Amino acid sequence: MPIDSPQRRLIRLPEVCRLVGLSRSVVYARIKDRKFPPPIKLGYSSGWIESEIQRWIDRQIEGTRGCSSPCD
Repeated sequence: MPIDSPQRRLIRLPEVCRLVGLSRSVVYARIKDRKFPPPIKLGYSSGWIESEIQRWIDRQIEGTRGCSSPCD
């Protein structure tokens, strides 16, 4: 991996749910509707790329507040 590339971290479903405040069933329903980042397969389990989840959170903020940083 090049030195200047960002390090990626995989997170599991319980952490995804904690970060976004949604239940497991809502997360999977939104994945099905293509409204949430899908997981990647890790053998018998799945994981999400943390940066994709953070970008999804940022888009939700932008969509409701019209800005990417906390609005005053």
